[in-house]
Amino acid sequence: MAYGDRRLWHACCAVLAGSLIATGCTSAGDGKKPDGKGTTSTTPAPTGTPTNAPTAVPTALDFTPDPKRAPKTEAEARRLALAVVAGPDAWAPGYVKRTPYLSDPDYWPVLGANCSWETGTRPATALASVTAYSEIPAAGGKGVLRVAATVTIHRTESDADWEMAETLEEALRCPDQKLRDGERITGLMSLGNPFGVGGNVNASDALREGGFYLNDAVKGKQPYSWYQSRIGQVTVATVVKGAPGYTEMSDGMTIGTSQAQIQALVTMLERAQDELEVQS
Repeated sequence: MAYGDRRLWHACCAVLAGSLIATGCTSAGDGKKPDGKGTTSTTPAPTGTPTNAPTAVPTALDFTPDPKRAPKTEAEARRLALAVVAGPDAWAPGYVKRTPYLSDPDYWPVLGANCSWETGTRPATALASVTAYSEIPAAGGKGVLRVAATVTIHRTESDADWEMAETLEEALRCPDQKLRDGERITGLMSLGNPFGVGGNVNASDALREGGFYLNDAVKGKQPYSWYQSRIGQVTVATVVKGAPGYTEMSDGMTIGTSQAQIQALVTMLERAQDELEVQS
């Protein structure tokens, strides 16, 4: 299994193990949702045949940030965010850019007291935030599958940590939320996995928020999923608003929305680490 595939394997465990859904998970070319550990065969293998050995579990995140590479200005932060954010190619085959593709530099959504999302003002603690919008167009009886990836560069690691905590709290405060006219999400639940918990070996902190997506233009309710992780002063998030004809897990023919979502998330974590860590 390639290095990137191992990262995807572990990330799947981090966001799904003991989480809000109890379904399978597959990494590139392999079946997945194990607990992130290998198993040892109870039957002796023939001589010369490799046996499965327990996989070593990291005890600390393999990431040492370089203060010299940390963005200090809004311009530096935006360049970093644009370098990290996941476009359609980071999700899976079939995803394309939506129009508009990138959010406005000043865009900052806020969940109001009435549990309705509104446009707010980016806080001073956040240097930059970029959202890239992608989709799979309607075809073959399937609806339009809309997804997005967000990167936020905070001034400090503590500021990024606060954003993670606030995101967890949102689902508790507002299990039913209005996205915009004609769109809402309901039955939200959230679960956090700090490093070392629930299989999370990819990020300083991770969380998943799940529920149902309702669109007045589409019959029935669809799965809704938000994954978010933090590495240093950077938070990355991916969101999927389900559509008719799609499943969260692979059906053996196409990549499930959860697998594509995790793949995009891991891609951004790897890019952020490459941009910020100490160079050997």
